[in-house]
Amino acid sequence: MHQFGNGILSVAVKAAGAELVTLSAGGTELLWQAGPAWPRHAPVLFPIVGRLADDSLLHDGRRFRMTQHGFARDRDFDWLDRTADGCRLRLTEDPHSLALYPFRFALEIAYRIEGPRLSVDYTLRNPGEAVLPASIGAHPAFRWPLADGLGKPAHRLVFEQPEPAPIRRVAGGLLRPDSVPSPIEGRVLALNDALFADDAVILDRLASRSVRYEADGAPQAMTVGWHGMEQLGIWSKPGADFLCIEPWHGLASPAGFSGAFVDKPGLMHLAPGEERRLGWSVIVGP
Repeated sequence: MHQFGNGILSVAVKAAGAELVTLSAGGTELLWQAGPAWPRHAPVLFPIVGRLADDSLLHDGRRFRMTQHGFARDRDFDWLDRTADGCRLRLTEDPHSLALYPFRFALEIAYRIEGPRLSVDYTLRNPGEAVLPASIGAHPAFRWPLADGLGKPAHRLVFEQPEPAPIRRVAGGLLRPDSVPSPIEGRVLALNDALFADDAVILDRLASRSVRYEADGAPQAMTVGWHGMEQLGIWSKPGADFLCIEPWHGLASPAGFSGAFVDKPGLMHLAPGEERRLGWSVIVGP
């Protein structure tokens, strides 16, 4: 575990999964603390986002078992540096990963605080001699409600831009072929448990690069931003006291897709020697 802070934010990251486990401001913990409803805080999704059909990755005629959201969240990362304002960790392929995912890779994750902002940056490199197909996603769970005594329906997400495009849903963990009308009205998504009765709300045609999570009467709000990410998932378990705001580069397999992994929609394809940088941030403020 590495803990760091600057008098505005206090942050902790653990080597297991390179996972953010604490984000507090003014003595108030803003991150879900891995309660019984969901045993994680903010897992890293790699090398897939969502599920593959039958949890099966097909490559060169062979099938590999790859469960939902990939294996990075369950692996120990190596520390590259730990400082007063952040840390940097790395995961690379090994015999265990190659038995699940037959590609070489180097994934670095850097956490940094500056004022009221926490930035999380991913660098994915392809050290191999073949194309590296992969997805990366963030899955931070924030407390909902933001303060004791507030009702959950008092909360909303306010997007940087209007988001009129239809949204996507999953069934059985796989992306449904149809889109459905967006519950976002202009720039505002009103939050309530019923919104997640059909699992996550998935925006795959994002106009915005940030969204503000707020509530009337809450002492603090959070603005989550992203770069290099192409989709956004919003999820909670109905009745649970967390809200996940999830920038992704990648999606679950479409229902009915049975092709080779490299042909799965939504993947990045890194040529040998190529690297890709992407990430997200959260700003805490009134």
